[in-house]
Amino acid sequence: MVRLEKSWKELLGDEFDKPYFGRLSEFVHSQYKAKTVYPPAKLIFNALDSLPVEKVKVVILGQDPYHGPDQAHGLSFSVPDGVKTPPSLQNIYKELKNDLGVSIPISGNLEKWVDQGVLLLNSTLTVTAGQAGSHQNKGWEEFTDAIIHKLAENKNSLVFILWGRYAQNKGAFIDPNNHLVIKSAHPSPLSAHNGFFGSRPFSKTNSYLVSVGKIPINW
Repeated sequence: MVRLEKSWKELLGDEFDKPYFGRLSEFVHSQYKAKTVYPPAKLIFNALDSLPVEKVKVVILGQDPYHGPDQAHGLSFSVPDGVKTPPSLQNIYKELKNDLGVSIPISGNLEKWVDQGVLLLNSTLTVTAGQAGSHQNKGWEEFTDAIIHKLAENKNSLVFILWGRYAQNKGAFIDPNNHLVIKSAHPSPLSAHNGFFGSRPFSKTNSYLVSVGKIPINW
């Protein structure tokens, strides 16, 4: 049985007993034995272990963990302290400064956001070193789809931030009458100028949270 924070086990129910999850577990175990895989095994479920279900206010959906040394620590877009801020996160910080006037942080560690209720969830939770997308279509997407479905069905007035077509397709079923869905281009240097810059996701999120009686995020 997967070791996981209690409230997520309860929310996800029998997901871990489904055949796809058994196949996924075998694949992941074999990869960690044979290759360098990120994040470290103990941090695969860091996004969930760091934030109980009842405290989730915002979901930022990523795609793959970072595949370079020391970067991935189980939180989408985030890197540990002391690791160079990756390009997509640099652009996120630029938009944050333009949106709310927040000084660009020195660190790329986003745990401060997690502590306030921001779920930093990647669609795929593991990756082979140096090989972007190497663990896609092995079952992780089905598992993380279940997380989004269950959150959207069982909670009200969440904010889902969907950057890029991949995230938008993954979150297509979220009911905009029950939640705020923020969509724009991805913050990657390849696409940030196509609608990410100027999209103001941080102020939109906080305005909505205040409107539904929740404490805004100190980004």
